[in-house]
Amino acid sequence: MPNLNQNQNSDQSPEFQAGQSIVTLADDGGHTLACYIEKAITLSDSGLEYLLLLPVSAPIEIFSWQDDDATLADIEEEEKDKLFHRARAVFEELDLTLHRSAYTLTAVGDIPDADDDSCFALEVDDDGATDNFQMLAQFYHSEQRYVACTPLEPLLFFAYRTDADTVALLSPEEFERLQPQIEDQLFEGID
Repeated sequence: MPNLNQNQNSDQSPEFQAGQSIVTLADDGGHTLACYIEKAITLSDSGLEYLLLLPVSAPIEIFSWQDDDATLADIEEEEKDKLFHRARAVFEELDLTLHRSAYTLTAVGDIPDADDDSCFALEVDDDGATDNFQMLAQFYHSEQRYVACTPLEPLLFFAYRTDADTVALLSPEEFERLQPQIEDQLFEGID
């Protein structure tokens, strides 16, 4: 299965994707996330500029094994905080640097090529929708087994430029309200 994560060379300078501007998202916890601007549009009725953003570094998800290693489950932010140092040490063994970025963990370095043995699909909702991941490592923390992986599809964020010329993430409610107006324009020409 090919690795569709466009961030494989995230340890390179911003010139890696020449011509693409980089902006920074920040969360309430003071973490930041550098993102390429994949697409920008301005809505005539509001005058606001809306952005489709792609993280510069590879996004990382950590799941815990449940039910005698039969299912994977999301973990809460508090649990990520407790196991972060262990996960970071595991990533260092892979020559990757794990970061506590805004809205997602990220890794800097060369992500290994995906192969059939390291890829899996994970059901993400009750309707049977799945996301595809590449497993990077498994590790234990406090007798619990975890798997660290990167999504195979690009992780995209929707944001807008504020009056202070900063970038803010759209809330799910704002995105739902604006979706009909911006979706066609934002995804036009995106593979």
